[in-house]
Amino acid sequence: MENKLWIIGCGDIGRRVANLYLQEKQAMIINALVSSKASKNSCETMGIHTTALDLDSMSREEVTNLSNEINNNKLFYFTPPPRAGREDTRLKQFLASLVKPPKRIVLISTTGVYGDSKGEWIDEKTATNPQADRAYRRLSAETTLQQWAQIRQREYIILRVPGIYAKDRLPLARLKKGLPVVKTSQAGWTNRIHADDLAMICQRAMDSSISGEIYNVTDDHPSTMTEYFNQVADYAGLAHPPQISMQQAKATLSAGMVSYLQESRRISNKKIVAQLGIELQFPNLEKGLK
Repeated sequence: MENKLWIIGCGDIGRRVANLYLQEKQAMIINALVSSKASKNSCETMGIHTTALDLDSMSREEVTNLSNEINNNKLFYFTPPPRAGREDTRLKQFLASLVKPPKRIVLISTTGVYGDSKGEWIDEKTATNPQADRAYRRLSAETTLQQWAQIRQREYIILRVPGIYAKDRLPLARLKKGLPVVKTSQAGWTNRIHADDLAMICQRAMDSSISGEIYNVTDDHPSTMTEYFNQVADYAGLAHPPQISMQQAKATLSAGMVSYLQESRRISNKKIVAQLGIELQFPNLEKGLK
């Protein structure tokens, strides 16, 4: 059987993961499933065998062909859930369609499933407490994968990921517009991860012999969202954003941004460092920006 690797939802992180395997020049065929022509072109330029399909409206023939191709190979699932509701119906439908399932799945989830911990340190043993619908959808995806893997006797790892940044993933447009942030004294704690470190961890999780585990994928130094914006502004030579109270934020910022700002947590990455031997290239934002 050919050594194939599948990336379902091959956007920025998917392409970074694929590039790691391509750099190693392994005897491996990398396949991707994307939803747009632009993504298809980006992947094919890298040498990735790419198919453009809408997971929500695949024909029976497309489902059969995909299932036959994926058969017993390794698969990264990076496709986000639908934009509404509290269930990831997209992942549930995808897994149910695979008559010939993959051998192993690495799923990206979110640290948002923990909800608000009032700034306390938490780890993978902390109970989930989602408070936004998007976090409920991610927790639904985790549960769906766990149940499916148990029934089908397949390997999996779930990676809970916070905010992702990279040189080309910084909030520069927001800073240039001078949009406000919450006062430092009222800003909650948050974690982040550099996109290159995330890609490396995805590869390490896939190539590991460990299965059935959930890992927090964060750098070593949480900070407030306000501190994050200020550091990025300094890096880009821009003015610090104006600061407003949480009460003002609720009245002026989007509901999505407010829901982020109202959750405060500091997340430990000790488990993934200990079990997968992770050494981050960018252990804090300062190094990432440099």
